Amino acid sequence: MSEIRAVFFDIDGTLFSTSEFASRAREASVDAMVGAGLPVSREELLEELAEVVLEFSSNYEKHFDKLLLRLPRRTLKGLNPAVITAAGIVAYHDTKTRLLEPFVDAVEVLRRLRQTELLLGIITEGLEIKQAEKMVRLRLLEFFQQKSIFISHQVGISKPNPKLYQRACIDLNLRPSECVYVGDNPLMDIDPANEIGMITVLVQREDRFRNIVGQSPPDHIIQNFWDLAEVLRECGVEVPEVL
Repeated sequence: MSEIRAVFFDIDGTLFSTSEFASRAREASVDAMVGAGLPVSREELLEELAEVVLEFSSNYEKHFDKLLLRLPRRTLKGLNPAVITAAGIVAYHDTKTRLLEPFVDAVEVLRRLRQTELLLGIITEGLEIKQAEKMVRLRLLEFFQQKSIFISHQVGISKPNPKLYQRACIDLNLRPSECVYVGDNPLMDIDPANEIGMITVLVQREDRFRNIVGQSPPDHIIQNFWDLAEVLRECGVEVPEVL
């Protein structure tokens, strides 16, 4: 077995709880839109917003504009759509400021991994500024060299294309067999990393991909980052027990 030289991580659902944050941010947004005068129930707006996200993807930047377009025209009578949209956007960003936090165990284990010779990196799907903003807001940049952060839209290769993972290895002069990839999506994270020969670790702490089965099994399944530390120790990495 090759010596492990690098560990790469997904961001969403791996370093922080995507499901919990998205739910609370959307609730705050629709509450703000109702508070700004939109005469639609919270439940109806949340349901319609969920459909918008599903249809246009989470990376689409005008969810609230699309949401208003889907409502009956009479709903906006006497209202300025820009004001309603702005209320939703501000509430969403305020929620990011207040609630976007990494998993506590992720921070503790990353601190320990930083004491090793491992290169720590990111391979993530999404818009470059949006994903970079998450890293800044999560206060995790101290653990990663910027040269080891690979964002799909910035690289020009999207998951699950294995070339995204190959690019990370090539740019950092690493063999895939020397790299661990940690992610929560069997199809987008595990299958392509397996295809190029990385050591794969599937995080199963949230339910959003629980029923999805990839084409190839992960090398390891974990529930939290303490489990990851044990996996790395089994692979020969001297992860400190305490700092």
